[in-house]
Amino acid sequence: MANLKFRVAVAALLCGLAVPAAFAQAGGASRDLTGIWSNASLTPLARGPGVKSLVVSEAEAEKMAKATSIAGVPADDPDFNKNATYSDPNRGAPEKGGSDFGLKGYDSFWVTPGDHLAKVKGEFRTSNIVDPPSGRLPYKDPAGVAKAQQAGFVRYLTGNDPYIGPESTELSERCLIGFGNTGGPGMLSVLYNNNYEFVLTDDHLMILVEMAHDARIIPIFASADAARAAHKPNVIQPWLGDSVGWWEGGTLVAETVNVNPAQARDGSFPLSDKAKVTERFTRLGEKEIFYEFIVDDPDSYTQTWKAELSFYPQSRLYEYACHEGNYGLHGILAGARLKEEQDAAAKAKPVKAKGKSK
Repeated sequence: MANLKFRVAVAALLCGLAVPAAFAQAGGASRDLTGIWSNASLTPLARGPGVKSLVVSEAEAEKMAKATSIAGVPADDPDFNKNATYSDPNRGAPEKGGSDFGLKGYDSFWVTPGDHLAKVKGEFRTSNIVDPPSGRLPYKDPAGVAKAQQAGFVRYLTGNDPYIGPESTELSERCLIGFGNTGGPGMLSVLYNNNYEFVLTDDHLMILVEMAHDARIIPIFASADAARAAHKPNVIQPWLGDSVGWWEGGTLVAETVNVNPAQARDGSFPLSDKAKVTERFTRLGEKEIFYEFIVDDPDSYTQTWKAELSFYPQSRLYEYACHEGNYGLHGILAGARLKEEQDAAAKAKPVKAKGKSK
């Protein structure tokens, strides 16, 4: 383990110089994934309603990017940009239940999802999903998924929840893993911090995910059979799943099973305990890693489905210093306990008898 840490540290220090040299030496067929990368884009996992084509022209991609909503507000909405200024301390509390921009948790100063659609192998894409051809997730129970998503949205918007304990808050609020599947399996871009550091050694790939300080370590084996034999027992269900890898020519394949149930339930796409996610990393040139993943989960979907995106060079990776709950967690739990007291007091209050008094 100490030897692995030493090699990872050395590779990280040299990655800025080693990657172009290694790629040039291999004549454009390098296995070297080491470097700092970003998958930031405005392209969603599933294709939006009314969008039929997977690939669009550059002009159409630019038009779609300008019309894309960010944090619920269109990117070109002038009110969204105005909200990036400092808050007025004398403004007072917003109207209860109103739709004032002041109720939102983010403004355009903090939100940096990218300003373009995803570009994959030189093509502008309208969805990460390429199969099924519709670009939509083939849910087995679409009504049930929609109901769960709506409940999650209402909870996020209103904050209304029993909050029995700190475990009631979202995984990302507790700083356990990043939100929106940013760490995988199936690594997707989110509202901000879409940066990654890949450090490749002879027998491991380490992926440091900026959102939210997740370090994913994938052991690499001599063959697919050897890798699959190295999967942990099913009772072990870690964050980001149990991943093993192997090379198929110039492509690194990673197979992940047994994703932690809490992550599998609340991720960008649901996974059952039978799910298997297969990711493929292929270096296309000095400035692109082609990334694809296939989800095989018969309990959740009517068929296997596939998504594609690309990683492009990024200059640096910042520390994402997430602190569990911070002061907010105390306030959330204290507010929930106060609400319980108020509800109990209201129930205990004597009810006046109906009718006229003499």
